Amino acid sequence: MVQSSVLGFPRIGVLRDLKKANEAYWADKISQQDLLAEGKRLRLAHWKIQKDAGVDIIPSNDFAFYDHILDHIQLFNAIPERYASQKLSPLDEYFAMGRGHQKGGVDVPALEMVKWFDSNYHYVKPTLQDNQTFSLAKDPKPVREFLEAKEAGFQTRPVLVGPVSFLALGKADRGSSVDPITLIDKLVPVYIELLKALKAAGAESVQIDEPVLVFDLRPEVKNAFKPVYEAFAAQGSAIPSIIVATYFGDIVHNFDILPAFAKVQGLHVDLVRNPEQLEPVLKQLGPNQILSAGVVDGRNIWKNYFEKSLDILQTATKALGPERVIVATSSSLLHTPHTLASEKKLPADVYEWFSFATEKVKEVAILAKAVTDPESVRAELDANAAAMKSRAESTRTNDPKVKERQAQVTEEMHNRKSPFDNRYAQQKKHLSLPLFPTTTIGSFPQTSEIRVQRNKFTKGEISEQEYDDFIKKEIDLAIQIQDELGLDVYVHGEPERNDMVQYFGERLQGYVFTTHAWVQSYGSRCVRPPIIVGDISRPAPMTVKESKYAASVSKKPMKGMLTGPVTCLRWSFPRVDVHQSVQCQQLALALRDEVVDLEKNGIFVIQVDEPALREGLPLRKGSERDAYLKWAVNSFKLATAGVEDSTQIHSHFCYSEFQDFFHAIAALDADVLSIENSKSDAKLLKVFIDEAYPRHIGPGVYDIHSPRVPPEAEFKQRIQEMLQYLRPEQLWINPDCGLKTRKWDEVKGALTHMVNAAKYFREQYTKA
Repeated sequence: MVQSSVLGFPRIGVLRDLKKANEAYWADKISQQDLLAEGKRLRLAHWKIQKDAGVDIIPSNDFAFYDHILDHIQLFNAIPERYASQKLSPLDEYFAMGRGHQKGGVDVPALEMVKWFDSNYHYVKPTLQDNQTFSLAKDPKPVREFLEAKEAGFQTRPVLVGPVSFLALGKADRGSSVDPITLIDKLVPVYIELLKALKAAGAESVQIDEPVLVFDLRPEVKNAFKPVYEAFAAQGSAIPSIIVATYFGDIVHNFDILPAFAKVQGLHVDLVRNPEQLEPVLKQLGPNQILSAGVVDGRNIWKNYFEKSLDILQTATKALGPERVIVATSSSLLHTPHTLASEKKLPADVYEWFSFATEKVKEVAILAKAVTDPESVRAELDANAAAMKSRAESTRTNDPKVKERQAQVTEEMHNRKSPFDNRYAQQKKHLSLPLFPTTTIGSFPQTSEIRVQRNKFTKGEISEQEYDDFIKKEIDLAIQIQDELGLDVYVHGEPERNDMVQYFGERLQGYVFTTHAWVQSYGSRCVRPPIIVGDISRPAPMTVKESKYAASVSKKPMKGMLTGPVTCLRWSFPRVDVHQSVQCQQLALALRDEVVDLEKNGIFVIQVDEPALREGLPLRKGSERDAYLKWAVNSFKLATAGVEDSTQIHSHFCYSEFQDFFHAIAALDADVLSIENSKSDAKLLKVFIDEAYPRHIGPGVYDIHSPRVPPEAEFKQRIQEMLQYLRPEQLWINPDCGLKTRKWDEVKGALTHMVNAAKYFREQYTKA
């Protein structure tokens, strides 16, 4: 009989319950016991949802209070000494690594956090030492949560991140030079100890995620798989059977690794992202191995097309037999909202097109039944076919005017009028900027008062004029604070914006919006991605009113703030019926109109943020990556090239790991780049020397994801490190990212130290 499984379920709860509990704990409003109890309540609720849906194989250890990789860091005692030495409770130590800790005489920054493959989820990077050791934590979390499920009547399959992926996704700590993968022999015995403990607890099988199999791997990483999985196989029945799971790409290019998995129970592959790998994978499986077929999308919100999925599943069952096929989600459902049932305001004609996590687990169970007994789920199959037909025939999806405008785009429209040197000469004169100019990335704290007033306006409890007056007051406050701080280029603080993509989506044709479709981005940070359902256009200006007002009351240059076309695409749930390059060009044309309108209204510094550019990069080098970079870069240039030379174009990027596609960063032709950099080694900036990068750059000097306020000396140290790789006239001083999640006292303290440090170096270099 075909079975069904889910690789992981969202953690945050129906109404962001986990976020609220975490933040209450951090604010000392609830106890550790209260927080732990809420975690247990959520786990039990999520297991019940899956069991009630008819899922056969339910995951455990997919829950995390902050991040699942951080869980494994603590699980294996791979905890840097700067945290272990503080003698914090295990829970506080865990959060200190995730978000920093500046309390009770303890002052430690957070570990580095980077994007999880090509998703908008962030994981905490394992940070390892030259003398690294590993040991299993007391009361290991995977065992504890397996037993918790068992006691409640749920037989689960624990989920572990595999040892090769755990190390391959890590890095050497500052001051260490260890290649993490060389630590594999030290780590494997700890995994075996954990697997034996799970077996003793009653676990029949485990899911070991080795997602790095979708990468082009270094020989050292490739060679690590064989001894690891041979060591597991040597344990025989002392450990549970193993399903090795991959996702977010294909593994055909790594078929030479598959013999390492000869003794595991089976293999999971992502057949949503790469359905073409099915036939070659079937040929590689051993005579008794199981295929876990990931046919239900764990990354998007569109209803599964049962007819197409059943074609894939029938191919698999014909080759293997039904007893060797598991119908599964393509990846963890971590990347999808909790339930469609919470959405009461979606247009009726599109509601039936969507499926969130709770609905997707039902899809998995239905498909498993439909493979061998379609009549038992005939009503569900017919309803699905009707939904697919409705979407295909909908008038929402196509706008002839948008397509006509796209057909008129020329190559010249992607290029600024003059090269950078000519532009910068005009910008320098026009903007009167000092050496080491200071600025922020855009947003200032979204206070409770801002959220209350926005909510009142949304509900119609205050008039548009009352709301506009409130927003002006908040902009006045932001400018007053920037005056006091002494920044050089101001922002208006974005008090009117709910989210950097949602705000724009709400003002564009082609989007629909949810009320409760939250997805975890990192820690307690949740986002509510808008959904692209049709061709995109801009009916009216989106940001001009607020930016124009801010410039009118500002003593310094005011930045206009926009979210770039690639990020608007990547941080939405995109269409699946139109290529992403088409959707991105539509967004670029809409933003081009906005950029030109900002300039016409006196905004001569315009930042078009593209933090998702790196995230969207295909995971492997080759033609797919080249094609992506071409259309992504062209979209940015199309959005920004319509202004005069004297207008300065900025862009912001999350994370500085872009050495392997630096040519594309340079090709954007932005006058100033700002990058999230504070937790990265300054040596990563060497690429700007190696590539003779001619334009200006602001590497982030402090981590905005943490409430910690770095001392002024720390800012000076970071700037000094940056000056080893960047020219003084090239360097801007700014935070890592926007400040909307921080409190005003944190912001003022950190920016005061940042501005003072910039002034110090300005004085030093002016004297020189």
